[in-house]
Amino acid sequence: MADPVPPHARIAADIKRRIADGRLRPGERVPSTRQLARDWNVALATAAKALTLLARKGVVVAEPRVGTVVAESRTPKLRPASHEHDLTRERIVRAAVEIADEDGLEELTMRGLATRLGVATMSLYRHVGGKDDLVMLMVGAVIGDFPLPQEAPEGWRAAMEIAARTQWAVYRAHPWVAGTTSLTRPMPSPALLEHAEWAMRALAGTSLDPVTKMHVHTLLFSYVQGMAANLELERRARAHTGMTADEWMDAQYPALLGLTASGRHPAFTRLIEELGDDFDLDLDLLFEFGLTPLLDGLEKVIG
Repeated sequence: MADPVPPHARIAADIKRRIADGRLRPGERVPSTRQLARDWNVALATAAKALTLLARKGVVVAEPRVGTVVAESRTPKLRPASHEHDLTRERIVRAAVEIADEDGLEELTMRGLATRLGVATMSLYRHVGGKDDLVMLMVGAVIGDFPLPQEAPEGWRAAMEIAARTQWAVYRAHPWVAGTTSLTRPMPSPALLEHAEWAMRALAGTSLDPVTKMHVHTLLFSYVQGMAANLELERRARAHTGMTADEWMDAQYPALLGLTASGRHPAFTRLIEELGDDFDLDLDLLFEFGLTPLLDGLEKVIG
């Protein structure tokens, strides 16, 4: 008679037992997908499915460059106010930022935020108009933590480079911010407007017409935002799959071999062979690699 419990569920249950009896403790790494596939004689996809199941239940979390580890207690952090009149907009915003940093903006709810603060949900609405209003305040708060210099340097290029690096620092600290703004539907945020003001002042002494100035500012902003979007996409992928980027690439390796073995992509196959096993796509390095030639190109436009 066939086992009614699917293999991935049995693997997940075994890991949970090891956590329950103390063989695996919070912060310790659990077996990788490759190790689980070997130990249980299952496919990599089945092993990954087991870790995904545990991640969805909050039992494990993926840590960059570490692997999948046992999660700390998921009991909500309560920060009760002695009285609800002690609640302030700043406390609400900072608690919301913490939730977004830890779990992603999609996990932020007014009810969950109220639980974290130890207050009734309706009390939040005395300070913020709703989630959309709250998100705008959150964006303003975290951008405010990385202020632009009071004095701009000489030359448009130095000023625009400072703006780009400052924005990257915000996204690095709070990856969810990259998904809050749209080029076609910009957020009416005073903090974002400070960056637009900085850019327009930097370009004020050039011969660019107004449309080109806006294009220059938008292009540089979208470059930084576009790169940063991958920070949040990677966080979501880890949460969804329970796999680090390295583990995911390992799982894709057989399929990649099949594609390169076809002979239809000789240039790409040669590149993969030349890269070897040491290549690591580092987003910080990629950001640096792209910023300089982008500014070089703009220099030809601006003069």
